[in-house]
Amino acid sequence: MTEKGMRVVIVGGGSAGWMTASYLAKALSGIASITLVESENIRTIGVGEATFSTIKLFFDFLGLREHDWMPRASATYKLAIRYENWTQAGGHFYHPFQRLESACGMNAAEWWLKLHPGGEPFDYACFTVPMLCDASRSPKYLNGTVYDEKVRDLFPVSLSRPSLMGALERDVPNVFISGHHVQYPYAYHFNAAELAVFLQGFAVERGVVRVIDDVVEVPLREDGSIAGVRTKEHGFIEGDLFVDCTGFRGRLINEALGEPFISFGKNLPNDRAVAIQVPRDVEKDGMRPYTTAHAHSAGWSWNIPLYGRDGTGYVYSSSFLSPDEAELEIRDFLGPAAKDCNANHIKMRVGRCRNSWVKNCVAIGLSSGFVEPLESTGIFFVQNAIEELVNHFPNSPMLDENMLRSYNKIVAECIDGVREFLILHFVASDRVDSAFWRATKQVALPDALIERLAIWKARLPGDRNIYQPFHGFEPYSWAVILLGMGHQPASHLPLLDGLDESKARAMFRAVRESAVHLTATLPSQYEYLTHLRKQA
Repeated sequence: MTEKGMRVVIVGGGSAGWMTASYLAKALSGIASITLVESENIRTIGVGEATFSTIKLFFDFLGLREHDWMPRASATYKLAIRYENWTQAGGHFYHPFQRLESACGMNAAEWWLKLHPGGEPFDYACFTVPMLCDASRSPKYLNGTVYDEKVRDLFPVSLSRPSLMGALERDVPNVFISGHHVQYPYAYHFNAAELAVFLQGFAVERGVVRVIDDVVEVPLREDGSIAGVRTKEHGFIEGDLFVDCTGFRGRLINEALGEPFISFGKNLPNDRAVAIQVPRDVEKDGMRPYTTAHAHSAGWSWNIPLYGRDGTGYVYSSSFLSPDEAELEIRDFLGPAAKDCNANHIKMRVGRCRNSWVKNCVAIGLSSGFVEPLESTGIFFVQNAIEELVNHFPNSPMLDENMLRSYNKIVAECIDGVREFLILHFVASDRVDSAFWRATKQVALPDALIERLAIWKARLPGDRNIYQPFHGFEPYSWAVILLGMGHQPASHLPLLDGLDESKARAMFRAVRESAVHLTATLPSQYEYLTHLRKQA
């Protein structure tokens, strides 16, 4: 330790490294000294560009306003994920960042099963977000008001949950562990490389020491902990706590400390990706406020609209497609726009470390775990791990084994919960038109998910019958995926027959009226973000 307390050494930059450095520099100011070592010879993955709704809390904690950082990272808003072609019938459905409304104490999905109001698909009947996405609306008015706060004043009957806006603006900057029970109405898309550069500047201004060098050796102490990292040009760098942000390699946690990695290959077959960045004329074409996940012959493709380009790519299983075949398929799907664009082929390590904190080393990001990018949880895992690191931060180099076990349990349960949620996407799809899609119906299922699938034949997912430890997803998300894939319980809840149906119909009308009003009055995403750039 030094006069400033614990010496924290982060190995690896990119999104994970600089998010960690920025957050710790703010949270542990005066408590720890922070050094980040990164190599100029190691290319970062750079495709974790879609995020989860809790990410706003990260920026709020750092004290960053959207016009401070969004233009610097080509960032756009994300209201939902749009799933296309995931069923035999084709079509699409949305998974929005929006809780279900309720009437007579029962949520809109339960009422939809009984009433099927207007014959509308469940997502358009139960949420305002799908219409906003179709119209490429921004979640904010030009004065900065978020759409759900505005709509609450106009249509109070439709929105029963209390507004989060005051609490977020007032409390979040003073709260480390803040994201577990907050549903913010939007997330972001951003250029991961540009964001890392921005956060690098933020962190260095706040005292983080940046060392550009290659780590050539990771010597261990007699007790098996890390003594320091030996670099090519800067010699030996000592520390008390080391953070492994070295990506899929796991240079510290796996290679130096020998911690086993648990593969999820038997549950989730996709292990490769090919990414292509496609230029876009945003003034002419606009920007969609959602991530698209389009199903293909051996996996699915993503489309992430940024300010100036689209991040695209194909996530697939190498058991059914070669890299050349995957690139050919995604280029054919993207068309002429991608003709001269380079392709980046990625081998994904899907699974997690048995323990993400071993001795005096904490793995954060891809070195800790990764469960394919279908629900944009890569950055969410980083944020969750950083917040829990602060919550479990030691008082001295003499680590408390109980705290290590607590941290490892929380992180492992979070990753395992997302794994289970993603398995649901594939087993619930009725596609069996290729060898890949037939194989997804034969994957190993956790015993608890088998039990839940049986329950969901009779009832929608709810508070007590989804994966219980914190994993970021609420019951409505599980219900959205099942309903979107065409799975409906055998019947609606009998108790609805004794409740006032007129109130439910009024709720659906209010949702529809809210969606129509917002679509007509909100600016487009292009209009708002161009306005934001002028502010910056």
